[in-house]
Amino acid sequence: MIVRVLMTELLKIRKKLIWFLIVLGPLGVVGLQGLNYALRYDYLMKRYASDPWSSLLGNVSMLTVPTLFIGLTLIASLTAGIEHQMNAWKQTLALPVTKTQVYMGKFLLTLLLLGCSATLLAIGTIGLGAGLGFGIGLIPYRSLLMMAYYPYLAIVPFIALQVWLSVTMHNQAVPLMIGIAGTVFSLFSVRFGDWMPYKWPYLQNAAGNPLDSVTWGLLGGIVVLGAGLLEFIRKDVK
Repeated sequence: MIVRVLMTELLKIRKKLIWFLIVLGPLGVVGLQGLNYALRYDYLMKRYASDPWSSLLGNVSMLTVPTLFIGLTLIASLTAGIEHQMNAWKQTLALPVTKTQVYMGKFLLTLLLLGCSATLLAIGTIGLGAGLGFGIGLIPYRSLLMMAYYPYLAIVPFIALQVWLSVTMHNQAVPLMIGIAGTVFSLFSVRFGDWMPYKWPYLQNAAGNPLDSVTWGLLGGIVVLGAGLLEFIRKDVK
């Protein structure tokens, strides 16, 4: 049944602005790095001549996390806003589906769409490297996948948080404000200890193991998702 709910959610956004945002995020990141290399090509190639791919991945990753924060905020708000704008929550819940399935459909939709963006980022990075003349046979695929998907997995608590806020609040200005403020705060979060959730998507921790940040993100995401789901089930939807 949850698959059917997810397919219904996908149909709702078939002609929505959301698909443009899914492409715009990774395109913007890759485009900015393309401009960076166009302006400083000789300097960058001279400095990182021994490993140009690692240099490119490092530069792309600097913009990945803020883009993910903004992207998940907008996606969660737009997907939940469909029901809010049409006052259609009661009609949606009148269908032969449970509140749990409806809520999980919204969460999985946001997770899926953000995953598409992460995949496009990986593909775009390969394309940029190839266009810059880096050897295709030298692509560090493990590092590429870590750059694209580790922050995406570590940011799951905030996907769950924004879905929670966007679904339960009719006024979408509040979730958007919280998401944007969180994006700005995340830029300074690396100064805090490993307990700071906003730091996890940057994959920096005392152990120096990015997988630790991913693990904390996934566990934190389960907790936040459960809390949001519990409130939605108890809430009297209007």
